[in-house]
Amino acid sequence: MAASPLLDRIGIPKALVFGYLGVLLFMVGDGVESGFIAPFMADHGAGTEVRASYVITAYGITVMLASWLSGALSDLWGPRRVMQLGLAVWIVFDVLYLTLALGPHNYPLMLVFYGLRGFGYPLFAFGFLVWITATAPKARMGTAVGWFYVAFTGGLPTLGSLVAGATNPWFGPFGTLWIALGIIVLGGACCLLGVRERTGFARLAPPEVKPVQSLVSSLSIAWTHPKVAVGCIVRIINTAPEFGFLVFLPTFFGKELGFGEGRWLTLLAVIYGTNVFCNLLFGVIGDRIGWRRTIATFGGLGCAVTTLTLYFVPQAVGPHYWVAVLVGMLYGVTLAGFVSISALVPALAPDNKGGAMALLNLGAGGAAFVGPALVSLFLDPLGPAGVVIIFAALYVVAALLTLYLKLPEGHATPTPHTETPTAATHV
Repeated sequence: MAASPLLDRIGIPKALVFGYLGVLLFMVGDGVESGFIAPFMADHGAGTEVRASYVITAYGITVMLASWLSGALSDLWGPRRVMQLGLAVWIVFDVLYLTLALGPHNYPLMLVFYGLRGFGYPLFAFGFLVWITATAPKARMGTAVGWFYVAFTGGLPTLGSLVAGATNPWFGPFGTLWIALGIIVLGGACCLLGVRERTGFARLAPPEVKPVQSLVSSLSIAWTHPKVAVGCIVRIINTAPEFGFLVFLPTFFGKELGFGEGRWLTLLAVIYGTNVFCNLLFGVIGDRIGWRRTIATFGGLGCAVTTLTLYFVPQAVGPHYWVAVLVGMLYGVTLAGFVSISALVPALAPDNKGGAMALLNLGAGGAAFVGPALVSLFLDPLGPAGVVIIFAALYVVAALLTLYLKLPEGHATPTPHTETPTAATHV
């Protein structure tokens, strides 16, 4: 019982603690491949990095669809059932991908099975995010969501990259992918067997809401609440460059700068390890100074600068590993500035939070499609430098769009100038 006050103080809902652990393990398994899968597929059936990016783009399309469905289906079935479906999808299509596509170097089946596997992790992880937003105290919502992204990014790609760095030399990349599947099964079991909080066991929508009505509502909110649609775009921009970077930065740091796969994977873990810590920090900062201000300043403008430094500074100074570590950490810090978007967007539609979360999750999944798609389109004609400049410009756009996301009257987050003893109005 002594653990409860500690969990309350740090902002983790006690009833969901095993869910956070399960998501961490699941995303570790997911993140194992992130630092090497594009070049590995290029050498084992895809042929080139661009063709490998097509596979990752197909994966991104299904991630985007599943991310939207995770919110809508959680309303209808309850988050726990959606998480069960996500775990099953991942296991089935990952086994098919490894045995029938990647192993035999079958490129068409890579597109099919790797793509369909993309339905898995958003249903699992974002289903749990819906569970959090349905149960966490309103005044600590930003912090509770921050802890979700600590678990999410702690696995993908932070600890996942460290696992790959440790297991690749012993078992090879292909063996490492099987180990990753085992970690995912462990995470799924931890979450689904350990969390007994009853809200997530039942549908969240009122009984009279029908399936088609729920799905339409999760899309129609884009024009009934245009600020939610803008929030969705900001969420896409948030991590689109992250997914795009994973296509060509392994070659840039590992081969062009000569760091090798091991030091590249360590660098990747350092970047997102910094991000993990700062996700929580910026969740707290957003609760204190305002979600919109935090996202626009630290997230949008901060990432615009650090995206450029992440690529151009190491290119200018050459293979100095600690310079790459420093600029990578700076990107990880500013990327965390977006964490409050998951608290801000539902507050923009207090009458339809489920639909807002569905559209926000669509944005989160859309990033996994948009990032690799931009690389597929522009890597050949513009080179890595051109793609990086496009990513930096998108972050400036995100900062400007965030200025539009003003909360409805009575739902403003407190600031040092407005907070009063009765102003606990965050949503």
